[in-house]
Amino acid sequence: MKAKTISLAKQVTVKYDVDVVVAGGGPAGCCAAFAAAREGASVVLLEAMSALGGMFSMGYVQGWCGFHDQEKFIHRGMAEIIRHRLYDGCVDEPLDSIQSLRGIDPEKMKRILDDLAEEFGVTVLFHTSVAEVVKSDDGTVEAVLAASKDGLKAFKAKVFVDCTGDADLAAWAGAKYHYGDEDGDVQPVSHCFCISNVDTEEAVRTRPEGFQQTVVNDSKYDLVKDDFFGIGGAIGPKTHYFNAGHQWDVDNTDTASLSLALKTGRRLAKQFYDSFREYVPAGFDKSFLAATAPLLGVRETRRIVGDYVLNVDDYWARRRFDDEISLNCFFIDIHPSWKNRQLEREGKWSWAKEKNDSRYAPGEFHGIPYRCLIPKGLRNVLVAGRSVSADRETLSAIRVMPPCMTMGEAAGVAAVHALKNHKCDVHAVDINKLRSSLKKHGAFLP
Repeated sequence: MKAKTISLAKQVTVKYDVDVVVAGGGPAGCCAAFAAAREGASVVLLEAMSALGGMFSMGYVQGWCGFHDQEKFIHRGMAEIIRHRLYDGCVDEPLDSIQSLRGIDPEKMKRILDDLAEEFGVTVLFHTSVAEVVKSDDGTVEAVLAASKDGLKAFKAKVFVDCTGDADLAAWAGAKYHYGDEDGDVQPVSHCFCISNVDTEEAVRTRPEGFQQTVVNDSKYDLVKDDFFGIGGAIGPKTHYFNAGHQWDVDNTDTASLSLALKTGRRLAKQFYDSFREYVPAGFDKSFLAATAPLLGVRETRRIVGDYVLNVDDYWARRRFDDEISLNCFFIDIHPSWKNRQLEREGKWSWAKEKNDSRYAPGEFHGIPYRCLIPKGLRNVLVAGRSVSADRETLSAIRVMPPCMTMGEAAGVAAVHALKNHKCDVHAVDINKLRSSLKKHGAFLP
């Protein structure tokens, strides 16, 4: 059927005209906005959900990945401020000890990020989704249009930071990007959920050997396609969050695909809950399914093509860079394709081996260059988070929350350096001054 279009011509009110607009208030976006405001910029943070935090808070991801290299915390600066506030007064270990790292309380995290936004002077607008980009011929983004309860409004800025996770702003501005593997296949998504009133000790003690595979083979639980699940991480007394289950062929840049995945995710959470009650009754017979996450857990969509593409050779070489603004020690974590999961059942492939073979030794890490945050062809746009410039293997290691936080902080500081000293050209930022500013605020960049 021939595609239908409509023509739309209207005047759009400029809601804000500021130094920096940050799109997306997840781990990267929050740190970018806070850092830019700390540098003296006027900042508006546009967030599509009802709270800041992204996977911190709205995705129910209960645990951190790669915050430390098994010896020391390598993600500091703004990330350390957030971590300290989250655990201050609620852990026995010193906050600078890696043993102090615990789960993420999403409600506390929401309040912490609200407080930090106010302290740094960031204007936060919830339920506000970037919908279009206005760009000049020289690659300068002049404004973004965002939809909200106010209708369609324009937001002008000197520099924009795209932390949407899907590189929406950069892609709509014309930046080149890659999507998934060579066939366009992306990693499966997960929809996290919460079960409360769990008898944790009994759940662990009475869990049958191999019960995951038993559930997978039980036709009653037809949505449970593989054994990516367990008892889950404790977030409070008798309360556990589960990062469990996979759905394949989900495109987070397509609203219909995303909508179907959320509906399926809620049904999948109920099947997991029912299976726990059946196969681990001593732990779950008095429990209840308390919540499914408001935000889908998406591991992969677009990856921008930046001034440098971080690659798997860099990862294996533990490569360091003169312009590195963040570090990473997490392993290559490409969640299996449906094809590989089927091969695994036949004993012809192992996800466990893939993960274990890519783990660093204690104290090891590689650098993430500033150039990975800069989309080619755009003059005043930076990208931070899981859509930075990297090949698929390497992005699977740096897409987790701690490096997203430090990349976000670097993007926020760089945005202000660009507008103050380089006529808003993010490609011209003095890397020595940028790294010096980050170190001044506690970044670990040895």
